[in-house]
Amino acid sequence: MEYAFLGIITTVLIASITSIWTTSAKAARRISLEHLFVLIQWYITMMLGFGLIYMVLQLNGHNVFTPSANGAANECFSILQDSLYLSGITLLSVGYGDVTPMGIGRWIAIIEALLGYIMPAVLVARTMLDEDSANRCN
Repeated sequence: MEYAFLGIITTVLIASITSIWTTSAKAARRISLEHLFVLIQWYITMMLGFGLIYMVLQLNGHNVFTPSANGAANECFSILQDSLYLSGITLLSVGYGDVTPMGIGRWIAIIEALLGYIMPAVLVARTMLDEDSANRCN
């Protein structure tokens, strides 16, 4: 059951990644507040999705990260907090080191960090391509 949940989370993450490449009929031709909200929404989706992946794997006995010293061992809420914290720190920065990925969690963290660094560039590139294609049509 938990692995089916992982499959659903992965599908949502992939759909979220691919959604930034699709254009709407009324696509804006410059970076706008709407683009900023799309980027923020994407980051929140990625942080929650990867956090849930870390949590499900940790609860199923896979040691994907070292839990913080403050949390009780195997307490669900503590593992959820550590998972979301690890996901947010990995996605948005290089990490603090108090909750560190290990084993397969390192590879998941690499993918998450790579997506965190690429997505702002994707948004700028998409905006420039939209603007270029609009200028060609005029």
